[in-house]
Amino acid sequence: MNINTSSLQILPDNYPNKKRIRIAVALTYFCMGLCFASWASRIPDIKTALKLSDAALGTILFALPVGQFLMMPFSGRLVTHFGSRKVILFALPVYTLCLTNLGLATQGWQLGIGLFLFGIFGNMCNISINTQGIATEKIYDRPIMSAFHGGWSIAGFTGALAGLVMINLKIPPYTHFWIVVSIVLVIISLNYGKLVQGKASPTMASSKKRFFSKPDSTLLQLGVIGFCSMASEGAMFDWSGVYFKDVVQAPASLVILGYTSFMIMMSAGRFIADGLVLRFGRKRLLQVSGIMISSGLFISVFFPYLITSTIAFMMVGLGVSSIVPSVYSAAGRHGKVAPGIALATVSSVSFLGFLMGPPLIGYISAAAGLRYSFAVIGIFGICITLLVSKIKAMH
Repeated sequence: MNINTSSLQILPDNYPNKKRIRIAVALTYFCMGLCFASWASRIPDIKTALKLSDAALGTILFALPVGQFLMMPFSGRLVTHFGSRKVILFALPVYTLCLTNLGLATQGWQLGIGLFLFGIFGNMCNISINTQGIATEKIYDRPIMSAFHGGWSIAGFTGALAGLVMINLKIPPYTHFWIVVSIVLVIISLNYGKLVQGKASPTMASSKKRFFSKPDSTLLQLGVIGFCSMASEGAMFDWSGVYFKDVVQAPASLVILGYTSFMIMMSAGRFIADGLVLRFGRKRLLQVSGIMISSGLFISVFFPYLITSTIAFMMVGLGVSSIVPSVYSAAGRHGKVAPGIALATVSSVSFLGFLMGPPLIGYISAAAGLRYSFAVIGIFGICITLLVSKIKAMH
């Protein structure tokens, strides 16, 4: 087996069954996605219980990405120093316990603190789990990163469906979250020993750099590509329903159609993306993905009708599906920087897009209308295609 060990040491004696490793890593993605989706499914109930206004809830919800963003510079170094498997063993159980705390909140400030901690340990999970994904991809010596992210998407659907069942059974969020914790802890206990036992190479682990040293230019470019994709993704998450209601003027029963079509195609795209990377190459796939994002958004702007906008949002879902997994994979294979630190760098820049995309839509919409704001986001797809064309390390 030819494995590139320039940025990660793989200990082959510990991996007699690489399929079992892949299952174990995929389940860690599933666990994290299940926790996040379980929280999201109970937001309306918690909002009602705490008697929060829309504005107050919006402010409190911002605590989660703040925690994630502040932890990003540290997560990569923790993964590099201790190894991703040890960080997962610590961070994922604590992440689940933070989930239960959200169900205990009786006041808005308590929920805010809980979400801040949820974001901190969520970022540790994100970096360590994606580092595991990269290591497993190296063991397989072929693209499988998008399928791992597909597992996260499946967990999102599972968590949303479970949340709907819990709501109908009138099970309170705290009890619901402990059920999720129990499931996750069982999965961790059964699969932790099968995770990749990798660590940063000695040269990388011992290299001393200033904490705020200048990032690698290739990683910055990958981060900007991720920024454009996550800005588009965030806009679809937060504004697709509003777009279908106000611009498309869909019937009340079909307002969710835009969001649903986007999510289904994004999830499906992640399970076919790895095969497309093998056949056409990562660079060509991402170039086409950027074109699909911009084309989909422009179609929804120029033809704001139910059928055309649904098809357009499906295109956007397919477009964004492979970009972040591919960017993370390319970052993890960057030979000059340890995978954990490379991932933290790229995800830091990318995550800014997820934070800035939805507010940007709101500001432009207030000034010029929602259709124009979607047209501006469509430009990000063009930027992705142009940026990918200039990166030599993308293959």
